[in-house]
Amino acid sequence: MESSAGSSDVDRDVELHVIAHEPSSASAVTEERSPLLSQAEKPKINIFTLSYPRRKPGEEVIRSFEPEISAASQFLSWVWSGSRYSGLMCMAISSTIYFTMELVTDVFSVQPIPLLEVAFTRCTMILILSYMWLRKVEQPLSGLGNAKHLLISRAFMGYISLISFIYCIQRLSLSQAVVLSLTTPIIASVVARFILHETYKVAEIGGLACSFFGVLFIFQQLLTTQDQHGEGNSKSVTESGHIYAILAGSLSSLTGGISYCLIRAGASACDQPLLTVFSFSLLASPAAGICLFAFETFVFPSFYSFSLMLVLGILTFFAEVFLARGLQLEKTSKVANVLYMEAALSQLWVIGSARIAPTFGRIFGCLLILISVFCTMYIGPDKED
Repeated sequence: MESSAGSSDVDRDVELHVIAHEPSSASAVTEERSPLLSQAEKPKINIFTLSYPRRKPGEEVIRSFEPEISAASQFLSWVWSGSRYSGLMCMAISSTIYFTMELVTDVFSVQPIPLLEVAFTRCTMILILSYMWLRKVEQPLSGLGNAKHLLISRAFMGYISLISFIYCIQRLSLSQAVVLSLTTPIIASVVARFILHETYKVAEIGGLACSFFGVLFIFQQLLTTQDQHGEGNSKSVTESGHIYAILAGSLSSLTGGISYCLIRAGASACDQPLLTVFSFSLLASPAAGICLFAFETFVFPSFYSFSLMLVLGILTFFAEVFLARGLQLEKTSKVANVLYMEAALSQLWVIGSARIAPTFGRIFGCLLILISVFCTMYIGPDKED
């Protein structure tokens, strides 16, 4: 029993001895394997395990444009929404679009096209686009009540203004025709006093006067030069229909001013400014086509010229829409003054492109117009009581 106990004690000592020496070797093994175990616990990251986002080609480019598109859409939504400055901003956008049309016409030269053919093309484009827009917003074209008479009157006055201006610009110099047409905002403000019973402040009347004096400063040299050249030939000029052309230009400005007032009244009555644009094009498009084939020779345009005419027709549509919206939201005298911005931008472009020499009269006239327009925008609309 003792021997067996002793042998068992020896075994135990051996076991204890082995156990005492094994931790050092085991710890060495574990120290050698511990990095591998820690790496196994960490997530494996390589080119095969990385999760790449799946996107279609061009998606990153589209996302980069999303902030710009959203900012532009938010701006247009704010302009159209009817906020305090919406009327003035709509008219400023309309004037800018008209200036852009003049810029496009100046830069891209095309074959000579009769003015009636140009008017027919633009009115037809306005008719198509306005009809598509009205169908999209599900605007009924019937049952407008008293607004129907306003829309018909607006269409008639607008067409008389258009056809009279075409007659005027064909027989007068460009500067004389432009000066006559730029009296339209003043006439619109005067007519609105009687038709719409609008009241004006001294600042509004001063703004219109300042802008029109700016126009006179811009075209003063051209008008005086043409008058000097025409002194010796005044009799022949009179016989060629100079007086009738001036009367036609005056009629265009008068009917244009009345048309502005009817746009404001019609858009407010039907609560849809696009109806005033549609009613005008519905009359002007076929009437301009009849006058074209009756009094002028139709010129078949080339593909390049026709494409440019379509682009200008689309721009005309948006310019007319913003003009109608501006007249609907704001007093006539304020938005009419903003229309003079087109003349100032046009002159600055001609001076900047070195087509004409910068003179004191032109620069001073542009400054008068811009200061008047900026003051109108800064003062803003009248505060509601």
